[in-house]
Amino acid sequence: MRVAVLAGGRSSEHEVSLRSGASVARGLEQAGHEVLTVTIGRSGEWRAGGEPVMLEPGGGLLGADAVFPALHGPFGEDGSVQGLLEQLDVPYVGSDVLASATCMDKLTLKRLCAEAGVPQVEFVAVDPRRPWREECAALGLPLWVKPSRLGSSVGITRVERLEQLDAAVEMALRHDPRVIVEASAPGLEVECSVLGNDPDALETSQPGQLAVNADWYDYEAKYEAGGMDLIVPAPLPDEQLARIRALAADIFTLAGCAGLARCDFFADPGGDVLVNEINTMPGFTPSSMFPRMWAATGVSYPQLVDRLLQDAVRRGTGLR
Repeated sequence: MRVAVLAGGRSSEHEVSLRSGASVARGLEQAGHEVLTVTIGRSGEWRAGGEPVMLEPGGGLLGADAVFPALHGPFGEDGSVQGLLEQLDVPYVGSDVLASATCMDKLTLKRLCAEAGVPQVEFVAVDPRRPWREECAALGLPLWVKPSRLGSSVGITRVERLEQLDAAVEMALRHDPRVIVEASAPGLEVECSVLGNDPDALETSQPGQLAVNADWYDYEAKYEAGGMDLIVPAPLPDEQLARIRALAADIFTLAGCAGLARCDFFADPGGDVLVNEINTMPGFTPSSMFPRMWAATGVSYPQLVDRLLQDAVRRGTGLR
């Protein structure tokens, strides 16, 4: 098939997206597909082969059979590009507008999980209409202050003392007017990847533990060589590994996801498993967790991106 890979984008994760897009393009070519890379600049312009890309509703995208939007963060992973691709009437890899937007916003996803009774990390929304500082104090220390709609650990502050809380919130507000404060959770940081369109036939990877070689899992630890190690399967009892895989599929279905997602957890060995978040377009760089977990589960990188492409074409576009 002829596949348009979108890379770059307007978010602070632009550089990571370029690396993801390059890796996806290589994998698709190794799987036998024709690849056309569309680079989205920081200012929002689309270019292919150095030339501007003209978009026409209902006109597809450069004759592509499908699109792989290897975009992270706002303007790419939040439903905005997905809506544009729906208007172009071209199949694309990953979740639709609603699921993408829901999962991108940590507050919205956590409220959805709370309504469904999903065990998760405790949180507080920074809301001037509520006594949010007192609610944060009740969570204990340390606290994690985050922009609600950003990824790759951008804008996150670890708060060790309550006097640091306001400054941390101000930092997060520079990135997003919606801010979430999360409690710390015991146990291992564990991730599990999901593939599929049909809630009754989802596939989950072996869960992997993040062994971070830094104070916490910040941007450098995620993307610099040696920043962290991945242990697959995570060193947990079999029943906990099964619980994580089942929860990953449940959250994927609850949020209405399609194609792929990476679900993040905290797992206390022999104890609780708490959901942290879900990422509908996880990193696809050589060091990224999503492809590494599938490789450890027996799915090579070319097989993985080919599977995602085939699922996208089968799903098509819109609410068909």
